[in-house]
Amino acid sequence: MSETNKKIESQPDGVIGKRLLIVDDDRPFRERLAKALERRGFKVTAVEKVSEGIAMARLQMPKFAVLDLRLQDGSGLDVVPVIREADPNSRIVILTGYGNIATAVAAVKAGAVDYLAKPADADQVIAALLTQGADLPPPPENPMSADRVRWEHIQRVYEQCDRNVSETARRLKMHRRTLQRILSKRAPRETNDLS
Repeated sequence: MSETNKKIESQPDGVIGKRLLIVDDDRPFRERLAKALERRGFKVTAVEKVSEGIAMARLQMPKFAVLDLRLQDGSGLDVVPVIREADPNSRIVILTGYGNIATAVAAVKAGAVDYLAKPADADQVIAALLTQGADLPPPPENPMSADRVRWEHIQRVYEQCDRNVSETARRLKMHRRTLQRILSKRAPRETNDLS
């Protein structure tokens, strides 16, 4: 028997069924989400890099995973096939601060069951992980405000334009100075909480 199988068999059944892997390079968010999910009964392993996520997916064979789309060393989508290989029935949710339809389609095609925009709270993540079949999870209690959605969209286009203000302003059809003012401000505050 392999060392991995011995480690898995030595754990209680309830823990095996709720093994969850988080891969996110935003340390404060990752730690808050891990604590919130542990309080709800998940056995959480949280790492910050794609390479660590792949290693942990092979070692622990998680039943659930929450993966950030954009990581410093790659994409959370790179971890999906490894998790699927270890357990084809695993439930994977992709998180991102830069959501768009093309990325959502790529996440679902790669094997994710849902795609959530940051900041997502623990209840949204659990609803996405545990919803079965073709049913959609219930709508969030505290969805992103229109101001936050606008800010996220502007940030995404800005990143896609390699942080070129002039090009971003042209694509968004807005005045360059207006865009500079928006970019100099912090993101609109949200009331979402991971507790």
